[in-house]
Order: sequence, then C-alpha cells, then structure tokens
Amino acid sequence: MSQRAIPAIVMRGGTSRGPYFNAADLPEDRESLARVLIAVMGAGAPLQLDGIGGGAPTTSKVAMLSRSNHDWAEIDYFFAQVHATEASVDFTPSCGNILAGVGPAAIEMGLAEAGSGETKVRIHNVNTGALIEAVVQTPGATVTYEGDARIYGVPGTAAPILLNFMHVIGSKTGKLFPTGQRIEEIDAIAVTCIDVAMPMVIARAESFGLSGHESAQELDDNRAFYARMEPIRCEAGKRMGLGDVSESVVPKFGLLAPPVSGGTVAGRYFMPWAAHPTFAVTGSICTGACLLAPGTIADGFIDKTDGSPTTIIIEHPQGEIEVIFDYAIQDGDFELRSAGVLRTARKLISGNLFIPAGVWP
Repeated sequence: MSQRAIPAIVMRGGTSRGPYFNAADLPEDRESLARVLIAVMGAGAPLQLDGIGGGAPTTSKVAMLSRSNHDWAEIDYFFAQVHATEASVDFTPSCGNILAGVGPAAIEMGLAEAGSGETKVRIHNVNTGALIEAVVQTPGATVTYEGDARIYGVPGTAAPILLNFMHVIGSKTGKLFPTGQRIEEIDAIAVTCIDVAMPMVIARAESFGLSGHESAQELDDNRAFYARMEPIRCEAGKRMGLGDVSESVVPKFGLLAPPVSGGTVAGRYFMPWAAHPTFAVTGSICTGACLLAPGTIADGFIDKTDGSPTTIIIEHPQGEIEVIFDYAIQDGDFELRSAGVLRTARKLISGNLFIPAGVWP
C-alpha cells in the first residue's frame, strides 16, 4: 500500500507529547485534516498501535504552526486533541503544555528567527485567540534543550521556557463568568463556571465525597464520580453558551481541596473523561484566576488582599505547578494583566510521518 509522507517534529511539550507540523504541509479543510490526524496518531484503538499516539490524552495531541497575520504575533498555533479510543478530533480546546514546544518548533522549522542568548516568540493561539510570549533559550542563535529547569511530571531537567499569557479572560466565551454567576448549583453541587485561558467548571472535592488528594489512577477507577461529574459538566457547558459538549473536551472540570504540602491549593484536573496526571497549564491559569477573583467557589483558599503580582501554587498528583499572576481587583471586578508559567520541552524526532495515501489523496 502506497503511503504519503508529511514532515513533522515530534516533541515533548511540558507534560504532553505530540507531532508539531508546519500547517502548510497539511490539508486546509477540517474534514480532510481530521482524517489525516486520526491516521497519524492511530486514533480509534486504545493503544494507538497504528500511529504515534501514546494511548492517553496527554500523548495524543497535535500542534500546527504557521506565520501569523496577527498585528502582535509572529506565529499562529492551532491545536488539535485527537481521541485515542475514538476515531475523532476536537479542534475546540487549546493546550498550554504543547504550547511550550511551539517556540522551539517554530525556530526549528524556520518560521521564527532565533536571536543570540534567548528568543522571544510571540504566539497567537488560533483556538482561543489568546496571545502568549514564549521565551526560548537560544545560545548561539540555536535552540538548546538542556538546562537546569525541572517541572513535575517530567524526569530530569531541561532548558526553561517561560510562557507569558496575555488577554486570556473569556478565551472561548468572551466572559470571565459566562453564566453571569460566580457560584451556582448544578445537580445539587456548587460550582463556578469560569473562562480564563480555558473554560472550566470548578467545584470543591468534598462536594463529591472526595479528599482532593487522590491519585489520578484512584480517580479514574472511581467511575461513580465520573457518572456524577459528567452530567454537571454538560449542563454547565450549555449554561456557558458552549452548546452540547457531550462530545467535546471543553469545558474542563476541576476540583479544589486544602493543600497538604505548602501550596496554595490542592487541585485535580480532568480532560474531561480522565484525570490529568499532573495539571494543565491553561487549567492552572483558570484555576488561579478562580482563586483570586472574589465570590467564587474558591473563596477562603487565599488572601485576595496580598496584592499583585502573586504566585499561586497548585498541588497536583505528581507535585505542583506554579503560576505568577499580575492582576487587579476593582470594585469586585477581576482584571488579569498576565499570567506566567515555567515549562520545558524537548525535540524527540525530526523527519517524515507516514499515512496511507488514500487518507489524503
């Protein structure tokens, strides 16, 4: 059977992994694009043996890059979440971990020019409209992946990549609180529906009879929890103006609990049909905003009068993630100027990926 070659770089970005493509090497229409990505990743089979997916949501992600026409950004970043067990693709969400590899990949592909020492790559997230500045280490005008930065969920150390998120309130809905309420009840569970970098539905773990300190595996084994959570998520999606989200990974779901290791809060993040092994970058920004904004389900976890900038530390199943917020609260209204997250990335493979020629004639 003849095959078609598509140039790609496979990278670990943060705590996720997937191929990074130059968008010019892929079909433009969504239907054909979805077929190609399903074939590339081997979607539709749990182990994704006929593709390069890793059998988990965090290892079945795709980044597509191109030069941007945005008046601020240099690079357009278009993200796709490819399902593992289903032959389907969701172009709705974004991924802040895969975003960590966008700056290095853009330089490697020749879409962005490296400076000497470090390079700032200005990125426009096509999925959400968010603007992000990625600071990449480029000694000698070459991307370096070796360094002393460590992130939980990834073994060893690597070169730091600083991601500064700007203008991320209302990423998908245009509103900080899309339902118009800061706390509401859905199926007798109090939640906050909030949209900062990623639309989320956030509740307290104790509302589900959980401690909030369970491992990802313990949560995934608790099918009664998912049976209770998913209808709440779907109803929240409707209230947030996202329509029928039963087949969409947006909004995501989060749980909060008191910290146990000196952090600001303990958090669990759902993708949404499996627990995240650590915590998503965009999810950490949204959760932090929920902690800082007055009147939400997170009231009581943090002193909101400490001033800006402030650091939020979210304890997750494998450690913690730290986000620095530059914000203001005026008459009860929350204004987020920027949120900074430290990530790392590493190039794993560079070359061609192959799909059956019939997938994209």
